[in-house]
Amino acid sequence: MSNSWVLPDEVLRDAPAYTPRPGELADLELLLTGAYAPLAGFMTRADLVSVSRRSRLADGSPWPVPVTLQVPTALAQGLDPRDGARRTLVLTDGEGAPVAALEIADAWQVRDGVAGVGGTVRRLGDGGHGPFQRLRRTPEEIRPLLPSGRVLGVVADRPLHRPQLAQIAHAVRTLGAHLLVMIPVGEDGLGGLPPEALVRSVFAARDRMPPATLVAVPLSRRRDEISDALLRARVSAAYGVTHLLSTGEMLSGAGLRVLVPRELAYDNRDGQWRWREDIPPRNRRLALTQPEIDDLLDRGFPLPEWHTPPAVAKELARARPPRRHRGLVIFLTGLSGSGKSTIARGLADVLREQGDRTITLLDGDVVRRELSAGLGFSKADRDLNVRRIGWVAAEIARHHGVGICCPIAPYAQARATARDMALAAGAGFLLVHVATPLEVCEQRDRKGLYARARAGLLTGMTGIDDPYEVPTDADLVVDTSALTIDEAVESVLHHLTETGWVEPKLQSI
Repeated sequence: MSNSWVLPDEVLRDAPAYTPRPGELADLELLLTGAYAPLAGFMTRADLVSVSRRSRLADGSPWPVPVTLQVPTALAQGLDPRDGARRTLVLTDGEGAPVAALEIADAWQVRDGVAGVGGTVRRLGDGGHGPFQRLRRTPEEIRPLLPSGRVLGVVADRPLHRPQLAQIAHAVRTLGAHLLVMIPVGEDGLGGLPPEALVRSVFAARDRMPPATLVAVPLSRRRDEISDALLRARVSAAYGVTHLLSTGEMLSGAGLRVLVPRELAYDNRDGQWRWREDIPPRNRRLALTQPEIDDLLDRGFPLPEWHTPPAVAKELARARPPRRHRGLVIFLTGLSGSGKSTIARGLADVLREQGDRTITLLDGDVVRRELSAGLGFSKADRDLNVRRIGWVAAEIARHHGVGICCPIAPYAQARATARDMALAAGAGFLLVHVATPLEVCEQRDRKGLYARARAGLLTGMTGIDDPYEVPTDADLVVDTSALTIDEAVESVLHHLTETGWVEPKLQSI
């Protein structure tokens, strides 16, 4: 990269390092490539105040939305913008490899434990690695490749089906423009589609497009659609776009004209896509919605050719195989003695007998011994234990296995993190609340933990002197005070079958 920079060894050796969150890493890459010009780094407080009041940076340059970096307060306290030896922060990727150096110009408290830092960033090293790096070209590399005149930009944040391809073709013809397709790769796309799968699906539609230039851009979604739209317009302009085709909620910005296409429908008289109003209702078929597409893929049905080019459908089926072939995390949570481990073992036995997928049982006690030895029972240690379980289970599911977990997992946020990890791996997640009442669990007390807690010999016992946050997002609730273990296992299996994660099996004779 043209802005690569090598820090003096002594500075690089002594400077603290920090790995930003995925959205911040995406912003960092756009800063380093010049796609966020004139912004050259993460904003300071003066920039943030100026942008909020008048949509301009502190130096007067127009800019639409905040671009910030947050770090732990303890880290920020070791940085000093006035001290040349203490004002550099090395920013690393998810694997810990240095990506850039941030020269701190400002640091401030955001909330308890979190500080904001701002300043100029400069690249370290050769620009990173990952799938489709050859497509991650900078605006400086792309602009000379574009012909003079109008350039229609399309942010392909979802696969391009026939209606979208028809809209693109119509806009290109109307404008007489060259087509630039920008594929966001900053995070998973709509429906949890991994960035590399989105790139493959867009390339699968290339023979259905007008002549086009394709580029992968590390865009990530903001919290609101307006900020998304403004930043997309800004980045598109940096790449040389003059007109932008809306693929959703889109606002004008950065001097671009934004085209909002009319809704198309399929005309079954001749197999063409036309403006919806131009087709008689009896001959009109509306485009499939995203939930309809996901449902077809989940059940293993082919996407209809009238709606999706076969090459695109093939890529989507690879990225989202039927549920019965996809990885799955089954996460049982409940009080000690609720029966979750016994249900998990029974469920694992039945699924292993079926032999459709590899089954891994992550029992809470075994994980504590083998994976989380040394952790205590503070909230932080409990959360870390559940996070480790969730990560291992997600990796099992990433490779199409089934990970069955049965920790107590008393806190909602830790359970939500486990769910997010599974979904990010392209897997399913089933949260089963084993809701056996506390008094029943105490009566069982196979390990004697409740008796010790009641006697004051044990602290931090969930349900006694430490809270259990009852799940409000459980996919299934079972109670072993009202069901036998076999009935509870059957209840889970029934749910898995009804939702398509397990194929129905004939009862053995």
